[in-house]
Formats: sequence, C-alpha cells, structure tokens
Amino acid sequence: MITSKSNPQLKLITALLKKRSTREEEHAFVCEGRKMFFEILTQNPSFLVKTYWSESGLASLSEAERELLAGCEFETVSDAVFDAVSETMSPQGVLAIVRMPEYDLRSMTGGKTAKLLLLESLRDPGNLGTILRTAEAAGMDGIILSADSVDVFNPKVVRSTMGAILRVPFCYVEDFPAVLSELKEQDVTLYAAHLQGSVPYTEPDYGERVGILIGNEANGLTDEVTALADVRIRIPMAVQAESLNAAVAAALLMYQVR
Repeated sequence: MITSKSNPQLKLITALLKKRSTREEEHAFVCEGRKMFFEILTQNPSFLVKTYWSESGLASLSEAERELLAGCEFETVSDAVFDAVSETMSPQGVLAIVRMPEYDLRSMTGGKTAKLLLLESLRDPGNLGTILRTAEAAGMDGIILSADSVDVFNPKVVRSTMGAILRVPFCYVEDFPAVLSELKEQDVTLYAAHLQGSVPYTEPDYGERVGILIGNEANGLTDEVTALADVRIRIPMAVQAESLNAAVAAALLMYQVR
C-alpha cells in the first residue's frame, strides 16, 4: 500500500494533473471517478496505463464492480494520501493514468460527411468539456482547436466530458486560418457564430460538410478567421442580452446542424 505523498508514482500523478507539459511528455493524462474508469476498463482497456484505488474505494465496491475489476492490476493508496492527491472535492476512490487517444484531420474530413466544430482560442475548461460531451450527443464528426485553446486533457475538461474525450475525434492545429482554408478547398462550408451575423442560425441548410466556428469567450472570433467564413450566423437574443456562453451557443448550433 502507498502511504506517502512523496511516492514517485504519486508525484507523477500530481504532475500529470497540474502540468500540460508533463501530459504531453508522457502522452498520458489522469482520469478520476468510477464511471469513466469502468467505461475505459470495459471498452478501451488498452488505454489504461496504471490504476490506483483508495482503501475506502475498494471497500465500497459493489459485487458487479468487483467482477469488472478482476484481472485488472492496481495499486492501493491510503485514504489520507489519496484524498491529498485527488483534485475532486469528493473523491470516488479511483485514479487512473490513461494513454492519450490520437486523431488527425483526415479521419474527420475524409468521409462523405464532415460535420465539424472549429474552436478559436477557447479558454474555459468547463466550456470545452461541455462542448465535447454535446458534440458526441449531436453526432459531430470532430472538433478542431487552435493551438492556444485550453488543453483537452486538463482535469476539469476530462471530468466534464463524461467519457466523450475517448470517443469524439479532436485535434489542435498551429495555423488555424490555414486549416480553415484547406477545409474550404475540401468543400466544407464555414459558418461563423458572430454578433454581427446577418443570417439567423435556423435558416441555412447546413448540409453534410459543414464547419461551425466558435470564438474566444471574451473576444469572439478574430477578424482574420471571421473573414474566412462563408456565412456569418447569429443566434437571436433579447435586447438586453449581450452574448451567449460559448458552450451554449455551440450546443444550439450543433443540434441545428443535426
């Protein structure tokens, strides 16, 4: 049993939770919580690198969970140390180091359909997690993010995706405008969610090859990216409302595309 926070394994977990650079170096991230852990264990066990259970977490397992855990190697951690390492307010007794999934642009655009969400400089972890979860529900083919967007493997993002992080293709791109130009050449029509949009979002027939552009929470889309859009769309709002939350706007538009 691990009883010290200075244990090298737990130091790695702490670094993975706190540092994007460590996650990129190790090509791994940390997931917390039973739902996501057992989903990975049953559907993508090859993604599991190492698992850690707290004493109380093991003691509270149901019979069904014990059966699922049979054959899975794990380390046991004292409750006090586990709680100190965990980033959640109410730890559920399990932490796992998980290998990062790998996707590329071709996998998102090579088919007949290319229903894409294109995020420029999105910064809020909660927004990105909600967007990933909603993208799965709406049947989007993938998400493309500018390189300065929040890390999808940030613990807050991982928790709020409810497992969608392992099912929805996504990738980061260094030259966001250049990729948008490439998409246009591949017959992907770009729609920019914009406060000065002239077309209500319910009017277009979005078709099968479509990209929805969502910008930074505070500043929206840059002028350069907006200029690349084929259509600027708007979501009607009451007079006193300034703008919608980025995740809410993305959800409305993804379901309209669906």
